[in-house]
Amino acid sequence: MKQNVKSIRPFIGSENFEVSRSFYRDLGFEEVVIDPKMSLFRWDDIGFYLQDGYVKDWIDNTMVFIEVENTDAFFEELSSLNLTEKYQSAKVSPVQTLPWGKECFVHDPSGVLWHFGEFF
Repeated sequence: MKQNVKSIRPFIGSENFEVSRSFYRDLGFEEVVIDPKMSLFRWDDIGFYLQDGYVKDWIDNTMVFIEVENTDAFFEELSSLNLTEKYQSAKVSPVQTLPWGKECFVHDPSGVLWHFGEFF
């Protein structure tokens, strides 16, 4: 292919659409409502579509990796958001240093696993 790729936008499901919308806004994404059952969430040049749809097997197997410049600084900001207090089923895991780089994890209220990390 000789076309320039401009972006990739995965589709993410949600068990409770309104709770997930609030979670992603609190996490730092900007929401663009597309219709009553789907929104685009953007953060700088990246984005994903959040859908009002839940299939447990799909959600339980959804993982997204976002590369950040500084995982430690990102985790400090992430921790200050108090997401686990506001969203009971959300989880935030601390930074791990691995042979390839560093990453921390966030489970959204539905169980989608987000990796935020940097490569060495």
